[in-house]
Amino acid sequence: MKKTMLAASAGMVLPTIGLGQAQRKSTFKQGEIIGHGDFTYKVDKEWGVQDPAIVPINDCHEMVMGTDGRLFLTVSGKNNKNILIYDKSGKVLDAWGDNFPGAHGLTLAGEGSDQFLLITDPEIHKVFKTTLDGKIIHTFNAPKEYDGYKTNDLFKPTETAVAPNGDIYIADGYGENYITQYNSKGEFIRYFGGKGDTDTTFDCCHGITVDLRDPNNPCLLITSRSKQEFKRFTMDGQYLETIKLPGASICRPVIHGKNLYFAVIVTDNWWIYDGMVAVLNEKNEVVSLPGGSAPKYVNGEFQKPEYDGHTFLNPHDVCIDNDENIYVPQWFSGKTYPVKLHRV
Repeated sequence: MKKTMLAASAGMVLPTIGLGQAQRKSTFKQGEIIGHGDFTYKVDKEWGVQDPAIVPINDCHEMVMGTDGRLFLTVSGKNNKNILIYDKSGKVLDAWGDNFPGAHGLTLAGEGSDQFLLITDPEIHKVFKTTLDGKIIHTFNAPKEYDGYKTNDLFKPTETAVAPNGDIYIADGYGENYITQYNSKGEFIRYFGGKGDTDTTFDCCHGITVDLRDPNNPCLLITSRSKQEFKRFTMDGQYLETIKLPGASICRPVIHGKNLYFAVIVTDNWWIYDGMVAVLNEKNEVVSLPGGSAPKYVNGEFQKPEYDGHTFLNPHDVCIDNDENIYVPQWFSGKTYPVKLHRV
């Protein structure tokens, strides 16, 4: 995604200036406490900072943690490695991959030596399945099994999810907004969704995950970011319900324990310090908004929150470790490295 055009996110034109001013005006103080209720955090903006001459980055997108505690981060751009690997102390252990210039969504699945990554690249219209050290195992292109894609460049995938049986779901959030399901061998099963304003369609299905919090009723959580909502679907693509979060343009859903987390990005003033993290309970109710005002409901409806104006600049994802600390990659943020929120 280029700085001059947000073609992948609603077609808005972005300025090439202003980030420096936004950063200078921030009133943030290192170690500030943010959040609400039982979910408060100490902000550490120094955690992931590296020497850009040694570890250059462009835009950070998503982060996942392996079973060994290593943190994998997607970084777009052609003049840097597209996958950085951190340890929990903030040290970069390794970097690989220069063939994912639009590296965006990142999913880690599998067990033990069979663990793998799924990397979406909306810029080159592909999804890659790789080993943890970067060997490409399989490449998904625009689906040919249905009529959603007249040309390959309409396919702009943003996220993937993997079911317990190995099925892979690809969300085409910046493209035609279809969800395509494959088996573990990469064979087509079905598709659903598409762009629209109905219960079963999406407006920027930016993120998708498998929700196993109710083991008897697994489901898919899929964001419709431009509509500031997410939807629940059965594992075979049947619509269940919509959860609206007015004022919160949510990226991908991330589940840790019984809680659901989102990075909330701003979609109007990209160059101003805005954005936050949302923490939801097992009932999908917002219980904390680190970087924002306290969550409020009126007659059961979530009320539009306010940003604190200095903690985040376009947070794009969250990764939660076993101590419930949160790592936050940020997009279009002046080449900043991920921020860490230490659980208090």
